[in-house]
Amino acid sequence: MLGNIWNTVYPVIIAILFFELIIIVHECGHFIAARLMGIRVNEFSIGMGPKVFQFKKGETTYSLRWILFGGYCAMEGEDEESDDERAFSNKKVIQRIFVVVAGALMNLVLGFVIVGIMVGSNDLVGTTVIAKFDENAKSSQTLMAGDKIKSIDGMRVYTSTDVTTGLTRSADNTLDMVVIRNGKEKKVTAEFDMEEYEGRQFIKMDFWIMGVEKTFSSVIKETAGQFVSYARMVFLSVHDLITGRYGVSDLSGPVGAVSVVSTAVKTSSISMLRIMALLTINVGLFNLFPIPALDGWRLFLLVFEGIFKKKLPSKWEWVINAVGLALLLGLMTFITFSDIRKLI
Repeated sequence: MLGNIWNTVYPVIIAILFFELIIIVHECGHFIAARLMGIRVNEFSIGMGPKVFQFKKGETTYSLRWILFGGYCAMEGEDEESDDERAFSNKKVIQRIFVVVAGALMNLVLGFVIVGIMVGSNDLVGTTVIAKFDENAKSSQTLMAGDKIKSIDGMRVYTSTDVTTGLTRSADNTLDMVVIRNGKEKKVTAEFDMEEYEGRQFIKMDFWIMGVEKTFSSVIKETAGQFVSYARMVFLSVHDLITGRYGVSDLSGPVGAVSVVSTAVKTSSISMLRIMALLTINVGLFNLFPIPALDGWRLFLLVFEGIFKKKLPSKWEWVINAVGLALLLGLMTFITFSDIRKLI
C-alpha cells in the first residue's frame, strides 16, 4: 500500500523540484549578472508565499518560502526610480540588457547540459541514417537501409531528434522525404502505419536509426545539434499554434507539465531527461519573446531606449505591463483548468 502511494507521489515530487530548479537557475542568472554589473540585490528568494526562514549576507536577504513553485531576484530600482547609483535603473542600457537576458541564458545552458548528459549516457551517438526496419514495416516499400534522411515534408533534418519530430508533425500517414542513397539525392514518398496517443493519430516510426562510435568530439557535436533541434521544436510549436494546427486547449501549463514530467519519470531516465531538456529550453526561449510581463518585453523596452535614447513613458509602460499580465494570468488560469479537466 505504502509502496503504491510512494510510486505515485515520488514522480510528482521530482517534477515539482525540477520546475523549481528551472526557476532557481533562471533567477541565479539575473543574480549573478546583477552582481557582475555592480547592481544592488535586495532579496533573493527561493519559492513564493510566507517565509520558512531567511538570513542576510552583505546587502542581500536570502529567503526560502513555503510554495516551491516560484522565486525572484529583487534588484534596487528594478521597477521604480532610485537615487542609489547602484540601482538597476541607473545602469547603462547594455548592462541592464545583460542582466535581463542572463536568466534565459542560464535556462538554455541548463538545457544544453541536460542534452549533453542524455547524449553521453547512450552507448552510441545517433545519426540520420536508417539502420534497419521493423518486421512488415510499411515504409520499407520506398525507403532502404542505408538511406540518409535529409528532409521530411520540407523540414530540414540534421539530427535523429529531427527525424522523430518530422514524423510526429505529419498530418497524415504519407511523407514526402529527401534521402541520400548511394551518394545521390533522391525524393521518395513514404507511407507509414498510424498509432493513437491521447486521442490523436501519429505516424508509427517503423525503422531504426544507425548509431556511430561515441567520442568526445562526436558527443559535443551531437549535443549541439540536439540542442538546436529542441530549440527549433519551440518555434515550430508557436508556428503550429498561430497557424491553427493546434488550439489553445492543446496547450499545457504547470499542472499539465508536472503530469508529463512525472509520467516520464516513471517511464525511463532518458524520457525524463528529454522532457526536462525541452521544458528548460522552452522556458529560456519563450521568456525572450516580447510579451508584456516577461523578460522579453523588458528587453524590447531596453533596445527601444538604446536606439532612440529615450524611455517609453512610464504611464504607457505600466498600462501595457498591467494589460499583458492580466491576459497572461487569464490564459494561465484557462490552461490550468484545462489541465485539471484532462487529468480528471
